[in-house]
Amino acid sequence: MVMLEVAKAGLMVTVQAKPRTGYLAAGVSPSGPMDEDAFRIAQALAGNGPDAAALEFAQFGGSYRVSEPTLVAVTGGAAEVQIDGRPVPCWESHRLEPGARLDVGVLRGAIWGYIAFSGGIDVPLLLGSRTTHVRNAMGGFEGRSLVAGDRLALAPSAMLTPRRMRSIFRKPSGPIRVIAGPQDDYFDARAWSLFLDEPFAVSTRRDRMASLLFGPALHAARGHDIISDGTPPGSIQVPGSGTATVLTAERQTTGGYPKIATVISADLPRLAQMPGGLPFRFAVVEQEQAEDSLLSARKQADTVIAEIENG
Repeated sequence: MVMLEVAKAGLMVTVQAKPRTGYLAAGVSPSGPMDEDAFRIAQALAGNGPDAAALEFAQFGGSYRVSEPTLVAVTGGAAEVQIDGRPVPCWESHRLEPGARLDVGVLRGAIWGYIAFSGGIDVPLLLGSRTTHVRNAMGGFEGRSLVAGDRLALAPSAMLTPRRMRSIFRKPSGPIRVIAGPQDDYFDARAWSLFLDEPFAVSTRRDRMASLLFGPALHAARGHDIISDGTPPGSIQVPGSGTATVLTAERQTTGGYPKIATVISADLPRLAQMPGGLPFRFAVVEQEQAEDSLLSARKQADTVIAEIENG
């Protein structure tokens, strides 16, 4: 059995895999990677299929060793990655020999990074997924973030030939696109003017559940309390403080604050990866455009993955 040892834990390092779907009614949100495209590319570079598990970290990756030869790939942003002190590039895979130390430094231009190992991390399936839901302490490795000294099993893999990308996956640029609502009518023209015309930025108060935004306070003319309803990914809820908050992978499944808008699925990973304090604006689009944008983003990611080749 191939073992992965955590020599030095990074920040918020968890085992992540495909989302855990179908359990919203039981109060279990899907979890899964914050940036699904970067996660999928890391897995493909390591020669893994869509059901494999990998590591996700926030800003700083940490240090790792394996007991048998293994492929490893780091994606998400740009970071200083070294194998036994030798620099190696991100966004391609490399052979990690037994006892050699993989060091993953601080991400630049992104918040969430991914470390994939060939074979994938072998943790039990829970409700159909290996992903960790930290707030519910379920799934992944003991339902928690990793710490130094943890040892995790890797599934067997015959893939030991390093792989690289032939083309670059590019996220869309421009405003963060949203669909109005579901409680858009709770906000008057003044609130909507602030929401669309003034800059916002992601604050330092962020985790896998939500990101609080710096920006103008938004007043809900019809009040900030509603009968609790479902919270889709990307919901921008506004409590009485007026602070817009974007709900993400480990969001609560229902909420009692009005939601002025919802970030479209194609742009939610870009918002999740946005460095703190970087200004951006919102723009409203229709549902049809949001669906077309998601299909286009998935097609681009699929093309990039299909073109990955042995190095």
